[in-house]
Amino acid sequence: MAEQEMLPGRPYLLKLGTRTVPASLGRPKYRIDVNTLEHAAATTLALNEIGVCNLNLDRPIAFDPYAENRDMGGFVLIDRLSNATVGAGMLHFALRRSQNIHWQQLEVNKAAQAELKGHRPCVVWFTGVSGAGKSSIANLVQKRLHALGVHTTLLDGDNVRHGLNKDLGFTDADRVENIRRVAEASQLMVDAGLVVLVSFISPFRSERRMARDMVDDGEFCEVFVDTPSPWPRNAT
Repeated sequence: MAEQEMLPGRPYLLKLGTRTVPASLGRPKYRIDVNTLEHAAATTLALNEIGVCNLNLDRPIAFDPYAENRDMGGFVLIDRLSNATVGAGMLHFALRRSQNIHWQQLEVNKAAQAELKGHRPCVVWFTGVSGAGKSSIANLVQKRLHALGVHTTLLDGDNVRHGLNKDLGFTDADRVENIRRVAEASQLMVDAGLVVLVSFISPFRSERRMARDMVDDGEFCEVFVDTPSPWPRNAT
């Protein structure tokens, strides 16, 4: 229902009845041809396309299958930045396996880690176009913080694609998943008491907002880097 395609992993708001909760969609299992009803492979869903996929919510909600109760089985998806309705859908059933996963409380928490290290943890997110100087600046910042005794780690876009994200390409859907994984890793490192320096192009504001929302208030600093090259544009 929007000009911009649905991207798996992107954070949306799901409105069902009177509840509105954060949600994201998994990669479509298949796309449905509205003329023949045949199933076709798909990685995203474009304007007016229909598909089947899993929904991931950040909290439990009450619902009924759409076939039994249209009021409690139908939902709309809302863009978190513009508040525009971008999609609608029908719920079929709950994923039973999700009920077996519980958050494990740890004795050594973020506060204990921060006290041991002697400073507050946070994420410093460097964003900008390719070649803007993000990695160079992040490297200098880490070097300076290390000299001051600050416990840091640096997640660089190119380095991460050699390992954690080596299965991802450069489509919009892959870029969203790329940032989602890095944001999750950054949150874990903040919980370990580290100052996390992240150097990624991260062109989508919604994904940077998602990364910010994963940590506590005051623990995320976004830095836009736009350093001009010292070399002439026609240099080789």
